[in-house]
Amino acid sequence: MALPVLERVERRRRRRRRGGTGAILLLLAVAGVAALAFWMLRATPSTNGRAPRESPPRPLASRTQPQPPPILVVGARPLAPNRFTPPLSARAAILVDARTGRVLWSLRPHLRRPIASTTKIMTALLALERLRPRDLVTIDPSVPRAAPFREGLLAGQRVRAWKLFYGLLLYSGNDDALALAIATSGSRGAFVAEMNREARRLGLRDTHFSTPSGVVDRANYSTAWDLAALTRYALRKPRFQTIVRTRVKHVPWAAPTFEKIYVNKNGLLGQYRGADGVKTGWTTKAGHCLVASAQRDGAHLIVVVLAAPNRYRDAARLLNYGFGLRYIDRATSTSS
Repeated sequence: MALPVLERVERRRRRRRRGGTGAILLLLAVAGVAALAFWMLRATPSTNGRAPRESPPRPLASRTQPQPPPILVVGARPLAPNRFTPPLSARAAILVDARTGRVLWSLRPHLRRPIASTTKIMTALLALERLRPRDLVTIDPSVPRAAPFREGLLAGQRVRAWKLFYGLLLYSGNDDALALAIATSGSRGAFVAEMNREARRLGLRDTHFSTPSGVVDRANYSTAWDLAALTRYALRKPRFQTIVRTRVKHVPWAAPTFEKIYVNKNGLLGQYRGADGVKTGWTTKAGHCLVASAQRDGAHLIVVVLAAPNRYRDAARLLNYGFGLRYIDRATSTSS
């Protein structure tokens, strides 16, 4: 039976020559075709009688679709989640080695919770990738209506992007969040959609955003695990790292303001040795939230506490525990 990949060929009848030359040539041709068919049958994978389909080309290492960061990995030893005496005040918490992604301690790490202004970590991450520090952002008329906790941006103002980033991550201005969202994606809705796409790309399975600021709790949630993974990724960005470790920033402003002073709301900065970020959050439903980073003696830790009435004490106790472990990764340099 002819292989389906071979096309049928119509041959003209020819007169037989004397001496049987035509028959010999015909036999040679048939033998050649049979040999070719046998070789193709061995070289071609079985397709159950159907023509083989071409394999789709392997995608090249894409520059436009960067790979997500390594996921957090569970500790090699079972680390009991409730050994602290007295227990932590947080409803959910996690401690992570920032260098390796190893989870050192956790308490309900996958419990979905409203996350308040820790949402702004994702907002900053996306906006920093699109906006250069000296880009001029024109304040949309909807921005001054953002409530509450706004720094007082005025419709039509033109503000350098770097100033809005300090307002976003130090003062935690909800108007800064909306201004950056619109400047990045054209509208609030488009930006929120991008936040959720990025969450899926990074493998944050228990995260969903409904606002760039976190002021709305409904449908805006994450987990201690996902926030630690997001923060580990964000801290690889030098601009993000520089902003969140800043305690006080003096920012020149147009008249009649002339200057604004942003004070970082993270109470660990300057109080806990090695603390260098990251973001606080609070709403009535979310309670007090904190994502913190600290580096000491070559080790770098990330801690997340959610719904924690004593968030700074909880974070400090977790960090102390982490820095006391012998198997955390310790680099020769304290830089990330």
